[in-house]
This record gives sequence, structure tokens and C-alpha cells, in this order.
Amino acid sequence: MTKHLSEKQINSYNRNGFVGPVKIFSNLEVVSERRKFEVYEENNEGWYELSKGQKLYLLQTWVASLVSNAKILDAVEDILGEDIMCWGTSLFVKEPGAKAYVSWHQDSTYWGLSSLNVVTAWIALSPASIEAGCMKFLPGSHRWDQSPHHDTLNPDNLLTRGQEILRDIAEEDAVLLPLKPGEMSLHNIRTIHSSGPNKSSDRRIGIAIRYLTPQVRQLNAEGDSAWLVRGSDRFGYFHHESPPAKDMDPAALKQHARIMELRQGVLYRNDKDKLLRHKN
Repeated sequence: MTKHLSEKQINSYNRNGFVGPVKIFSNLEVVSERRKFEVYEENNEGWYELSKGQKLYLLQTWVASLVSNAKILDAVEDILGEDIMCWGTSLFVKEPGAKAYVSWHQDSTYWGLSSLNVVTAWIALSPASIEAGCMKFLPGSHRWDQSPHHDTLNPDNLLTRGQEILRDIAEEDAVLLPLKPGEMSLHNIRTIHSSGPNKSSDRRIGIAIRYLTPQVRQLNAEGDSAWLVRGSDRFGYFHHESPPAKDMDPAALKQHARIMELRQGVLYRNDKDKLLRHKN
């Protein structure tokens, strides 16, 4: 028996490597979630430079609540099973009329994770319409092998390294997945996806939450960390993280800095020059 997704939605995910839209928040609830983001943005100058929202649940209680939201976890459990860890978060903000985009890529390229039991929940806090530059996916690409990528470091590219897949992509085969505020999509770590610029009059605000099963291992480093948000961890491959007692408290800042140093070593393994440029 499923918890949140229908059997049809689960079959669609297994067949295509993604599924959506999945309703999570009411209109009133998502207005509140967006306002929490905006308050964080207003109170923290240079917020986006703070690792582009990576592992923001270690600093902000509202993000920790989002990551551990029962409806989101129920949908993820329908895909991954009852033992779930949060490996990270990323914020994707496209201002209206800006050039910001996300190139065609596979999440698995630089993450160093040993298994495909990794799913991203992408939650729309504002309209992610076709005009606003919603995500698009190549159906079935989660069954393909890992493809080589090259790093562009294009400042308009919202990815950490501006990475682009080195294979021809038939745009006509892509499936656009617009989301209303409060809806989410789920996609596999290997699924090829991208998104275009925001041509709408509103900001496109989304938060991506990366979930995995505890038996996944980190291959790019000796250590990695994650937050056990449901079930149990019988493997111990990840150091266990703790959500903050309050927003931006000293203990949380210290934990986040230590963990992000470790994470950047994973993402930029064997590429110290790009790591330094990312930090600067």
C-alpha cells in the first residue's frame, strides 16, 4: 500500500525516471513557505553565496521542517522505502527576465554516490511554469549509463560547476514538467534534465531536497554526512547530522561550515583550481 503516490505515479517514476506534479502544500501553506524564504533572504545578506542553499536545513529551522515534512517523506518512501536520509538541499532562484538556466546534466556526475537509490524532491515555492523556465526531463534516461560532462563555470548556469552533458540531446524528446506553487516533482539521480531562463514576471523559486537510502555509500571521499529523517540507519556510512535548535545559531554555523568543507571536497574532487574559484 502506497503512502502518498498512486500506483500509476510510482510506475511512471520507475518507467521514466521522474514523476510530477505531486501536490504537497495548499495555496495558503505555500504562501507561508515562500514568505519564510523571503524573510531568510532579507535577514541574511549574501544568502545565495552561502553555498547556494546547500544543506540549508542545518542553518534554518523552516528548511529543516520542509526536509522532514511528512507528505514529502511519504512520497519519497513510496520510491525509496522506509529508511530515508537527507543528503543535501539546493536553492534554485531565477529572477524574472534574467539569463539564469540549468544545462542538461545528470545529478550523479560529481556526487560520488554508489547507488541509484537517490531521489530529488523539487518543491515549487512560486510558479514554475513553462514561461518561468520549468524543469524538463528525458524520459527513460535514468536507465542510461553515466555520461561524461564538461565544466563551463558559466555564471548564468545555476549548477555548481556549470556542468553540461557531452552527448547530443534531442529537445523534441524532452518532457516539460511545469509546477504550480506547492507542487513538487521527483527525479532519479541519473535522469537527464535541464531548465531554461525565466521569461515570466515573477521570480521562480524552488528548493531541491536530495534523499537517499542508508545503504548508499560515498565513493569520492572517506567521509560524508546526511540527516536521518525517517526509519533507521543499519549501515553507518554517513556521519549523522542534526537540525538547528534555532536559525543561524553558533553551533549550527560551526556544523555547517565543517560539513560544507567536506562536501566541497566531494564535489570538486581532483580539481583544486575549480574549488578555489567556487569559494572565491
